[in-house]
Amino acid sequence: MKIKNVKFVTSSPSIKKVSLIEKKAEYAFIGRSNVGKSSLINFLTGRKSIARTSKTPGRTREINFFRIDDNKHLVDLPGYGYAQVSKKERQAWFKMVKDYFFYSHNLRRVFLLIDSRHGLKPSDIDLMKILEEAAISFQLIFTKYDKIKPIDFEEIKKNTFNKLSLFANAFPEVIVTSTKKNIGIENLRASISKIFV
Repeated sequence: MKIKNVKFVTSSPSIKKVSLIEKKAEYAFIGRSNVGKSSLINFLTGRKSIARTSKTPGRTREINFFRIDDNKHLVDLPGYGYAQVSKKERQAWFKMVKDYFFYSHNLRRVFLLIDSRHGLKPSDIDLMKILEEAAISFQLIFTKYDKIKPIDFEEIKKNTFNKLSLFANAFPEVIVTSTKKNIGIENLRASISKIFV
């Protein structure tokens, strides 16, 4: 799926405040802070700054909607797991994301980004449980594959699959990516295309 047009639509701290935007099918990206989400979205869309990248983790604080080719929305969700936030901020994030999963009737799939070097963390498992509760299909995307040796990644991948098998709403195909080496991007585009067939 080659993306031709990308347009920023709106940002909001609550799904309940974006009810006026045009209803279109959605796919969303989420992951721990500093997982490389913004870089992946920019690379995927072929734009250098459609999603803001920063050396400071946790900069995305709202739900961001982008119109893709005038017939669907890409949703950039705030990252989680950043230590330098207050308990109040973590609770606000939890409510924002959970509300989005439960109240967005247009969401087709969530792409959960995992750093290839670290595998699944407890906060990732917590998010997967929210998705399970909301009956939302999700697909795992490994990022930053260029930063780990293949032999080391195999053990992480094995452990990840063991945990993933416990979730019936997990999409069976896992995609390994690197924006630095252009690895897996076409596989990701193909996976997105299949959602809308």
